[in-house]
Parts: sequence; C-alpha cells; structure tokens
Amino acid sequence: MTQPAALILPFERVDRASVAQVGGKNASLGEMVRNLGDRGVRVPPGFATTAEAYWRFLDGSGLRPVIAAAIGDWTAGKASLADTGTRLRSAILAAPWPEANAEAIRAAYRELCERIGRPDADVAVRSSATAEDLPDASFAGQQESYLNIRGEAALLEACRRCYASLFTDRAISYRQTKGFDHLKVALSIGVQQMVRSDLAGAGVMFSIDTETGFDKVVLINGAWGLGENVVQGAVDPDEYQVFKPLLDKPGIVPILEKRLGGKAQKMIYAEGGERPTRNVPTTPAEQSGFVLNDDEVLTLARWAVAIETHYGRPMDMEWAKDGESGEIFIVQARPETVQSRIGAGALHSFRITSKGALLAKGLAIGDAIVAGQVCRIDSPRDIDRFVDGAILVTTATDPDWVPIMKRAAAIVTDHGGRTSHAAIVSRELGLPAIVGAETATRVLKAGQEITVSCAEGDEGFVYEGRADFEAQELDASAIPATTTQVMLNLANPAAAFRWWRLPADGVGLARMEFVVSNHVKVHPMALVHYDAVEDPAARAAIDGLTAGYADRTEYFVDRLSRGLSRIAVAFHPKPVIIRMSDFKTNEYANLIGGAGFESKEENPMLGFRGASRYYSPRYREGFALECRAIHRLREAIGLRNVIVMIPFCRTIGEGRRVLEVMAENGLVRGEDGLQVYVMCEIPSNVILASQFAELFDGFSIGSNDLTQLTLGVDRDSAELAPLFDEQDAAVQWMIQHVILSAHGAGAKVGLCGEAPSNHPEFAQFLVQLSIDSISVNPDSFMAVKTAVAAAETSMHRSPDRTLATA
Repeated sequence: MTQPAALILPFERVDRASVAQVGGKNASLGEMVRNLGDRGVRVPPGFATTAEAYWRFLDGSGLRPVIAAAIGDWTAGKASLADTGTRLRSAILAAPWPEANAEAIRAAYRELCERIGRPDADVAVRSSATAEDLPDASFAGQQESYLNIRGEAALLEACRRCYASLFTDRAISYRQTKGFDHLKVALSIGVQQMVRSDLAGAGVMFSIDTETGFDKVVLINGAWGLGENVVQGAVDPDEYQVFKPLLDKPGIVPILEKRLGGKAQKMIYAEGGERPTRNVPTTPAEQSGFVLNDDEVLTLARWAVAIETHYGRPMDMEWAKDGESGEIFIVQARPETVQSRIGAGALHSFRITSKGALLAKGLAIGDAIVAGQVCRIDSPRDIDRFVDGAILVTTATDPDWVPIMKRAAAIVTDHGGRTSHAAIVSRELGLPAIVGAETATRVLKAGQEITVSCAEGDEGFVYEGRADFEAQELDASAIPATTTQVMLNLANPAAAFRWWRLPADGVGLARMEFVVSNHVKVHPMALVHYDAVEDPAARAAIDGLTAGYADRTEYFVDRLSRGLSRIAVAFHPKPVIIRMSDFKTNEYANLIGGAGFESKEENPMLGFRGASRYYSPRYREGFALECRAIHRLREAIGLRNVIVMIPFCRTIGEGRRVLEVMAENGLVRGEDGLQVYVMCEIPSNVILASQFAELFDGFSIGSNDLTQLTLGVDRDSAELAPLFDEQDAAVQWMIQHVILSAHGAGAKVGLCGEAPSNHPEFAQFLVQLSIDSISVNPDSFMAVKTAVAAAETSMHRSPDRTLATA
C-alpha cells in the first residue's frame, strides 16, 4: 500500500503481537489471515487504522485536554456520567479530520475496492480498542460497529463515529471499573469487506461450553441476516453443539444438539435513508428452517478447533455466511474470558428442595439459584428506578445496560441466546440469567417475589415466591483416587456437562426413559402408527413436534440419539451404560399419544415392562426405534463408548429373544465392540447369574428393586418403610452371590444405588467383594469416592481392575 505505515496497516501486516498498534480485534484478524489460511479458515480482507492515527486525530483537534478535563470533572463528582459521555462524543463528532489521516483512509479503501473488484465496495467498520479482547477483559460490545458502509465520505463518517464510541457511557464506566487510564487506551478501526450475510445468516461460536466450561464441545449460534441481532440478543437463534474429539474421524457427524430458534426477524441492507441496515420479519419458512446445514456446522466447528489450537486457549468467534457466494467466513475471534479462568477444581452444586409454581422458562446462563424481587425496566434510561440487588427483568440488553446489570442479583430477558449480550455480560459478572424467556416481561410483575434457577440443566426456570435451596461447593482436586470405579447415574442430558470436572470413571446408569419423557415426549408407537391416534389434542401435539421431519419416526430417533449423546460425551472415552427404556405401562400411557397403546395394569411394577416389551408385538416396533437411536449414537455420531443395558429381564429365554431383536435392528453384541449388560434386579438374575453371564457382558445391580423383590417390600409403603433395608442379610447374600458368579464367568459387575453414599459400611462391603464399579448420583459422588478410598486403604488393595470399553 502507498499510505503511511504509521496510520494504516493491512491485516496481512499485523498479528496478535500488534495489540498496542491496532487493538485486540484487528490484531486477531491479522493473526488469522497470516496463519490460519492453510487450515481453510477464511477471513474477509481489510485494513486497520493504527493507534498512532487515533493520537494524531486527538492532537490535531486539541482533544486530549478536553478529554482529561471532562473525565476529571466526572471522577470529582462535578458532572454525571451521561453528561460526560455526551460532552466527549460531541467534541469528537465536531472535530475535523487531519488531512493525512483522511487521505490514508481514503487510499486504503480505494486499494481494498480494487482488490475486491468492486468500486465503492460495501464494508464493515469496526472499533478495536487497544485494551479490548484481552484474556481478562472482553470489553464485549463496548465500542460501535457500522455495517454496509459505502463510499469514501460515508467511511470517514463511520470512522469518526467509531472514535466517538470510545466515550459512550458504558465504555467510560467499563474502563473505570477495570482500572484503565482513559487517555492511555487508543482506538483502532478495522475496515473489512462485508460478507453478504444479509442474504444468508451469521452468528457467534465458542470453542468451549459457555455455561459449564466443558472443553470438548463447540457451541454455535446462528440466525438469518447480519449477525448484530445474535450478538445483541434481539433474536432467539438456532443452536448447535459439536463434539470436538471426533471431528476428524471419517464418516462421523458428531453434532450433539440442533435446536431450532424462533429467529423472528433478520437484519438486512437498507435502501436509502440514514441507516445502512434495517430489521424485517422473517418468513415462516425461515423460522422453521435451520440457518446452517450439517456440513456447514462441521466446517465451523473444525475452524473453531483450529483457531483454539493456534491461540492455545478457548476462543469466542463471530462467523458470517455470504448469500451470494455461499462461503462462510470468520469475522472476529477473541479469547473466551469467563469459563477459561475458572479453576479446574471449582465445582458448585445447587439443589432446590421446595419451589413455587413455574412462571417462565428460557436458556440458563450460569448454574446458580437466586431469590429476590422483580425490578421491571424497559430502558437503561430508567437506571434510577432500579433497586440494587433486585432481579432485572427486561426484553433484551445491549451494552448500555451494563451499569444496571452490575447492580442486579439475576437477570431475565424475553429474547436472546447463549451468545447474546445479556448472556455474555451475565457470565462475566457471575450473575445467573435466563435469556429467551419469551413471556417474562408479561408474566413477571414489579415487586413480585420470584426464584431464578439456573441449576437444573440447560433450561432456566422462574418460580413463584422464594424457593428453598441448598448450595454446596466441591473441590474436585481433593477427591481421592480409587481402584474400584466410581461412576455417575445421569438422566438429564441438559445437566450432563455440569459434572465433567468430577473424576468419575464414566456413567454407570443413563436412563433412556428420562430422555424420552423430556426430549422426545411422544410415545414411539404413536409415531409408528400415527393414524391410530384418536385423540385430536395428541395428534396436534405430534404434528407440532415432528414438523420438519418427513418421517415421524425419524423425529424419535433424532431427538433420542442427540439427547443421549450429551450424556455419552461428558466423560468420553470412558464407558457410558445406557439402559433401554424402562417405563411401566402407566408411565408410557402418559406420553403424548400413549394412552391408546397401553393397557391398564393393577401392578405395573411387576407387569409389562423392561425386556418383555422389546420382543412383544405390542411394542416391538417402538423398541426398533430405540435400537435405531443407539445405532446412530454409536455409528453416525461415533460414540462407541456406549454400552447397552437391558432392564427387568426375567428369564434366560427372554434374554436370548431380546438379543435377537436387537441384532435384527443393527445392534449385534460384540460387533464393533458393542457390549450388552443386563440389570440385576430380580432374584432370577441372581440365581441364574452364571447363565445370564453367558448372554451378557456385565451386570448392574439395581439395589432398590432387588431389595424390594428379595424382601417382598413395597419401597413406597410408609407402613413397611422400616423393613426396606439394602443392608439386610438376605439382600447382601444376593449381591455377594451375583458378584462371585459373574466374576467366575468373566463378566463385570456394578451397582447403581444410593446405599453406598448413605452407609459407608455398605461401600466397604462392596469393595470387599471386589465389585468393579459403584454408580451414584453426582451430589453423592464425593461421599462415595471417599468411603471407597477408605475401604480400599484398610484392605491395602492394589489390583488394577478397569471396566472394559470399546
């Protein structure tokens, strides 16, 4: 380029060491242009004005003393923040351009137009402060960006407005809070070819799970049109989650989550008028369709991994798809500033013990629970009305809201996704938030007592009144190592990532029926035989849930496999044992469309459940869908650490029949490392343990059911409660017999139940029998692990017995 190097630098001439010259945003763009092109990462071409250009602008207009005086008056209490910001922005907008600066920008723009091959090319003009996008200070959205800027005059005006945005109220306040000297932070401006995402879509991407810090997934949000709506939280975007370790495995599509967002509006180019962009409603087809296809999702995820690997840290990125060329680009990359700074041993557990009626729900940000009063605010101009420590309820937030957000105990917004402004700032402030709650501003009233719960998985819930809850802080680094494997019982896919820091040896029990109830919601036979569903309400519900699926049964397979995948990756490649559905008939009947496919039983506990359903004509087609979901989970998504477990298998003959039906549906024991376990919860499983071990690779003792059926005690009976004892001599004999018989036949044995956490002596009993694994709920993990370690120490155990996995 011919312009002075001190004022303008093309992206090809800057890198991440250039922050002092061109700010964090532009330095990162140059870093990617120079180093990641060979990894396929595309970045639109452009140039940056330098810090030197900013200082020359201030000095040429005599603005340094103006800034110093205004900030001095504010810090001395002589002027309000609003008055100070207005005074400084007005001074900058009125200042003339030094001719050298203006000509350098014009010349660089002309050269960029020539490179693009388009006169008066449309460009994005973005602010990049020299204290921005740092590992410990994101300055998210603090300065302005301007899109669809055309021509030299419009470009110079947009650049001047970028300079002025260094002194918005929010930017002044943020620098003051972070301890940055206002006259030592310069502003660089990035001028970059526009990606025509107004004709396609754009969004945000993280190389880490934003809520839990789980480092093996990429999170992608996207919506139609220019990306500002996603960043600002003005729309509810699509959301995708991708499992990083399997991204480069041929033939594998490790997309764990595809959540369709509302995407009610999109930002497009404006024609004429003062504003270069405008929002318009999206069409029904756009609202019901995903912004990205699977190949595009995988491409972005691979780029996220490449960028994260290059920078050596978790990253926060923005992407855009060009609707003219079909190409995808990365338009920003910065360090992730919240989860990456949480200590490896930090783990908090919150649990609600009693709660009021559910008032609203949305996406959970954080993992805490807060109770307090609603403070409903419609505009940051109403900051004086906000009550410190209240729960902020509003439609959406942008950077102007930060001063209010800092005073809130929690935040609830109608709109926004996990990468919206409200979500990003709430994480940085350590506040629980619920975004995309849709009806919050309608149903929550000023002064109302509510509880905001972000501790129940991906979804956040607003409950009426002040709920009772418990908080526990765990230090994973202090948990002792054991030879006996201690695993987790998990059911809720939305909460699985919250426990990844626990040193668990895998998942000993993943309950398929929970995923069916909460993620699928429809009885599988109602999808296979839709025409037989007579209830109009059920048919309408099925139509709504399966919209977009050409085959209704594909809805079941897709939702079930993706739901289970989130559990299967939490501790990958350690084993995850998934129990096939174990609903009782009355529970199946409660699923949508289920009433017409289930009979009424006097004692569902001992009725048509478990293995008996899988080969029966009454459910065999439904079980085939379960098998298809497991096959997809292991083969298409690639999670071969999944082990299948059969519940309530009464006889050897029944076990053989189930294995035959599984094989007919692509699940062949031993093929591609597939292991099949059986629940040990019926006395016949114990009596014939050696024969069951010939059919199955392992046993999982369900101590509750085994106790109930061994002692003949209904565990839900208050009258018989004193008799229900998992440490009864008869129950312990059963457990000892199955462990010894299974080990004699070369099969593994684990136990799922809370007895080891409630009774350390029971854990010691299991360790003495050389049980292979104990599986407990996450909140009991530390207690059981400690009890097992103590038992092993007392026995001086040393053999290494590990649970085999594919």
